Amino acid sequence: MKQKHDQALKSRVGRRSFLKMAGLAGAFGATGAFASAGVTRAATEEEIKDPFPGSKKIKTICTSCSVGCGVIAEVQKGVWVRQEVAQDHPVSLGGHCCKGADMIDLVRSEVRLKHPMVKENGKWKRISWDDALDRISKKLADLRKTSGPDSTIFLGSAKFGTEQSYYFRKFAAMYGTNNIDHQARI
Repeated sequence: MKQKHDQALKSRVGRRSFLKMAGLAGAFGATGAFASAGVTRAATEEEIKDPFPGSKKIKTICTSCSVGCGVIAEVQKGVWVRQEVAQDHPVSLGGHCCKGADMIDLVRSEVRLKHPMVKENGKWKRISWDDALDRISKKLADLRKTSGPDSTIFLGSAKFGTEQSYYFRKFAAMYGTNNIDHQARI
């Protein structure tokens, strides 16, 4: 069996083809070194001391889950440019999980949804928060009227704290259903 596998491998890539590919890879590597020469420079002492002049540090919390670890966001001209852990935070005690350490990238993501959107005629359109809440409440009321309250399930989130979970459960009961679950079980 091994012998057949070795023969099949040899027949796919011959010695000549391997040498051509190796030569091509070497050429790309050599030219890549020339192309990147002089592209970067060493940081000045001032840039090392204060990389974002005029920025301010704002104490906040990570929103990845309901733990609420401490984050110090450095903001320059309204843009979050850097973050560090809050060493004096009573919950996280100067630590972060991998999601908290990456919070800045989540906030600055190009694909992050920042406003309510609705798809009309095949295109996404921005709508107001009032309009979004009106549409959602109307759809929930119509669904409850036509199909009953048990036609709906409410899914909680790991971002909910104890109080938010309590209110979320109360909302489902007010709607008339016991269909409530947590997103971690999906």
